[in-house]
Amino acid sequence: MIEIAPATEADLEGIRAIYNEAVANTVATFHVEPQTEDQQREWFETRDRRHPVIVARHEGQVVGWASLSEFSDRRAYENTAEDSVYVAEEWRGKGIGRQLLGRLVELAAELGHHSIVARIADHSAVSIALHRSAGFREVGVLHEVGRKFDRWIDVALMQLVLD
Repeated sequence: MIEIAPATEADLEGIRAIYNEAVANTVATFHVEPQTEDQQREWFETRDRRHPVIVARHEGQVVGWASLSEFSDRRAYENTAEDSVYVAEEWRGKGIGRQLLGRLVELAAELGHHSIVARIADHSAVSIALHRSAGFREVGVLHEVGRKFDRWIDVALMQLVLD
């Protein structure tokens, strides 16, 4: 049984472990250095009501997390958010990402967002399929905007406009 719930400070180490695995082994994030406990706490403390963090827990253990972030600090973008979804390596392919993204979309609508944007590195087929399943559509590609693991990386842009 997977529980989807708002993240708490007690979840930060689980969130950090999942994120740092992605930092070390994937292009899902363009961070290249693992996040420290202090950096993770600072990130969490900067979240506001309209930009929540949620977790997926199995028997109390964080197995995935997701968040809405500010798309831009310019006021005209205040009703657009960017999503992030991360699942622990051993839990991937079990529908947890779909549950997390589904809840994020619900929260975005409840919080008054009009649009959600996803930036997906390297045209990740899994991430693109996940976002398509939630109603996102591809709106563009940024070519060679990131460099990680000694190669240039494209970023696909996807968007969901909420009713």
